[in-house]
Amino acid sequence: MSTTETLPAHISRVEELRALEAESVHIIREVVAELERPVLLFSAGKDSIVLLRLAEKAFRPSPVPFPILHVDTGHNFPEVIEFRDRRLAEGGHRLIVGSVQEAIDSGRSTEIGGSSGSRNRLQTRTLLDALDAGRFDAAFGGARRDEERARAKERVLSFRDEFGQWDPRAQRPEPWSLYNGRIRRGEQVRVFPLSNWTELDIWRYIELEELDLPSIYFAHEREVFERDGILATSEFTQAAEHEAAKTEWVRYRTVGDLTITGAVRSTATEISQVIEEISAAVVSERGETRADDRTSEAAMEDRKREGYF
Repeated sequence: MSTTETLPAHISRVEELRALEAESVHIIREVVAELERPVLLFSAGKDSIVLLRLAEKAFRPSPVPFPILHVDTGHNFPEVIEFRDRRLAEGGHRLIVGSVQEAIDSGRSTEIGGSSGSRNRLQTRTLLDALDAGRFDAAFGGARRDEERARAKERVLSFRDEFGQWDPRAQRPEPWSLYNGRIRRGEQVRVFPLSNWTELDIWRYIELEELDLPSIYFAHEREVFERDGILATSEFTQAAEHEAAKTEWVRYRTVGDLTITGAVRSTATEISQVIEEISAAVVSERGETRADDRTSEAAMEDRKREGYF
């Protein structure tokens, strides 16, 4: 084939995914070479699943040289926790769990709205405590720039002060993908190797690599009710008198605290069908299904300034 000929679409997509993969692997290796104690944040969501696979590829055949950290709100989908434990055990990874419930019990955090209220904002204190306890100076995360406007402001290396706080005006330039990871004692770096990926890239990479996912990412029957989106009935979320609970076919585009993570109506039971749905979507997954991001125009940025990932 001459250089002027157009590659078939599926070959072009694979080449694009491999280029994204190579960029992410390079970032992971650079950070491990430059910083002392990295950790990888893992929610068992699709982005962190891809991130973990990239970390494994970065160091094969050696094991991943850092632990895995999950900030557990206590309001999790059971399918996600089952997947987390199974996937990390199969990979031989060391899991550290930061518990929001333990932070509440010890007085480090105060529950808002009772035990059935969202604990999403309480993750910040638990995350900062876990990073401090492990003396971690770098934390890999699966955030992407296309998810939300505050995340679009992030550099690949996002620097935090000694209190874990983020100042978007104090971030370093990254010309020609050159990364400066030098920090002072007490400072931290949040690292986003998936910055240039899109939701569609994530799903196509999952298909390419045949990655396993929690079952809630595919359409299934679940009892739900409508409240600022479609919420699942659970021990933490029940329909009020004026909210009719019913069984519908739904799937999840993102995972998180089940008290504020909504589902979408869907019949997509296979990856190819999910990709078809995502290709036609006009709203980001967080914009469509995460109620906490819709509380104000700057909801995510406010949490990031406090130390949220």
